[in-house]
Amino acid sequence: MAYMNKNSRRQGGSYGDGSPRRQNDENRQTGERRQRQRFVRQGDSDNRRERTYAPVRPQRNEGVYSERKRQQYKTRYEDPTKPIRLNKYLANAGICSRREADDYIQAGVVSVNGEIVSNLGAKVLPTDKVMFHDQAVHREQKVYILLNKPKNTVTTTDDPEERFTVMDLVRNACRERVYPVGRLDRNTTGVLLLTNDGDLAAKLTHPRFEKKKIYAATLDKELTEEAEAQLREGVMIDKEKVVPDALEFPKEDRLHIGLEIHSGQNRVVRRMFEQVGYRVMQLDRVSFAGLTKKNVPRGKYRFLTPKEVAMLQMGAFE
Repeated sequence: MAYMNKNSRRQGGSYGDGSPRRQNDENRQTGERRQRQRFVRQGDSDNRRERTYAPVRPQRNEGVYSERKRQQYKTRYEDPTKPIRLNKYLANAGICSRREADDYIQAGVVSVNGEIVSNLGAKVLPTDKVMFHDQAVHREQKVYILLNKPKNTVTTTDDPEERFTVMDLVRNACRERVYPVGRLDRNTTGVLLLTNDGDLAAKLTHPRFEKKKIYAATLDKELTEEAEAQLREGVMIDKEKVVPDALEFPKEDRLHIGLEIHSGQNRVVRRMFEQVGYRVMQLDRVSFAGLTKKNVPRGKYRFLTPKEVAMLQMGAFE
């Protein structure tokens, strides 16, 4: 054992195991610096003696707009020589919906390159100067929001009965005008996408693209084998045969049913079970076009990651 007197600690000697004192001091200081990096300074910066530190807590989704929460998405290539309909141009700019744009065009409040346009079929180039009520129209940045919809919430941008809507939940999420992609009825919960990307929304909701939706349904009574066979074979809804892509349930539990479907009809899951004599007590959409509500509490939302947006775009525009 190496001998160490009382002065060796002060003079940077070594410990009994032979490790240099200076190296241990440097390791300790490095650890302290790293620890301090995990904190945020608070208090009066001029008074160093009273400076305190508080741990950094992760940002929580409180429904408040923040540029930090926004994701930067790569825009698909846009041909500057390819014209697009004027109503679509206005909708993409977040001015209004395409239907509302037609009304504004007919009212004569939209001009292109200094000339009033009233033709509903008019087209413009991305490089044209479009004015709305004498104000320049600028294309919006695309926004994609995933909401875990709660019950008693209407999926609409404007409800004449003034009920609570999904727009109330994302009101402070962004400055752009977003709208729901598809619909969930008032008492259905789960994944709902909101965006201002009209082209992507149209592709995701069109049955031809067969975007999968997975639901978890709780029935009012156990599903019999006969009713199960009827569902697997398909049931008629609005003169169209609807066949589920998958139908599953836990072993010895026929009250809780997992259903995968790509039909875009209104209230399709509830109506399918009604056709075979059952009532859906609870319905939750757990997946839509590959997106899930994992780590998103009920009534909260998050922005899609660039990877998720790329996945949706590749699936819709390939």
